Amino acid sequence: MEPLPRKKKDWVLTEQSLRRFLSLLDEDPARAGEQYEILRRKLVRFFEWRGSATPEELTDETLNRLARKIDEGEAIRNLSDYVGGMARFVWLEALKEQERARGAFEELRAESQYSSPVDSSRVECFESCLEGLLSESRTLILDYYRAERSDKIKLRRQLAEKLGVPLNALRIRAHRIRLQLEKCVGDCLEKSEEG
Repeated sequence: MEPLPRKKKDWVLTEQSLRRFLSLLDEDPARAGEQYEILRRKLVRFFEWRGSATPEELTDETLNRLARKIDEGEAIRNLSDYVGGMARFVWLEALKEQERARGAFEELRAESQYSSPVDSSRVECFESCLEGLLSESRTLILDYYRAERSDKIKLRRQLAEKLGVPLNALRIRAHRIRLQLEKCVGDCLEKSEEG
């Protein structure tokens, strides 16, 4: 899984921010919408060509950052160059996160070769913590991480539509549930080591 680069937490895309962004693309709202879709497709291809496992998520992140910059009053002279530069930064940040995750995975894999009793405790704790979640949260987190690669994107879109929330809100919910699970598993493992 390719984690998203960190972004400013306090900023949320509003209707006004979106209008400002679209007005940079074209004064006519219909043509601005068409230009937005063209730009979005180009960004998805940009991330696909670089081998991203989550090109649409990185595209959304790039467009959100662009809208935030416009909302903050950034003067953009050449939109095409600006978007290209921003997409490269998002890609580089995603690569750094991917390397960190790969390093953590390798470390965990090396540890797991020597600690099979810990693995069974970890699985028991995970299952217990999963059962402790509200049924909606449990279903959401299991569905969110079910699919692989391109199926994952389609599944997450369907899940967001089913729940009636934007894709970004779904990501945030899943992230919060995952943090809750990780904390619960960590606490459970500490208790099992003490007892």
